[in-house]
Amino acid sequence: MNNIKEPIGKYISQIYRKGRAFINKGLLEYDMGYGQMLFLLQLYKQDGISQEDLTKKLSIDKGTTARSIKKLEQEGFVVRSKDEHDKRAYKIFLTDKSKEKQETVCNVLQDWEDILTENITEEERDTLINILKKICINQNIK
Repeated sequence: MNNIKEPIGKYISQIYRKGRAFINKGLLEYDMGYGQMLFLLQLYKQDGISQEDLTKKLSIDKGTTARSIKKLEQEGFVVRSKDEHDKRAYKIFLTDKSKEKQETVCNVLQDWEDILTENITEEERDTLINILKKICINQNIK
């Protein structure tokens, strides 16, 4: 029994839960939460991306994407429009409201990143990112 290794998942779970709480708290006054932030971050990189491509980029199932986009749409952060080349597909566009919040969203995320990396070097951070990428690839959870 003494040779049981400490589980990696324990720490990944702890980071995820604490990060979600930190980000939710930071975005609360802006009527947005962790789940919405993930989609907005991708849209800040690529406004007008198709809903299907957004799903693939975030490695999230189609149903979750649809629900999240619907909520973002209801809150006035995005608009959906039919893709002119594929009438079955939708493209997602940021609204002025979400563009105005971009700096805030990025600052909250950067604050969390700063907390995570406070006691590690840039080299350790890069190593950690590479290890986490390998874990995701190994388990096909990318």
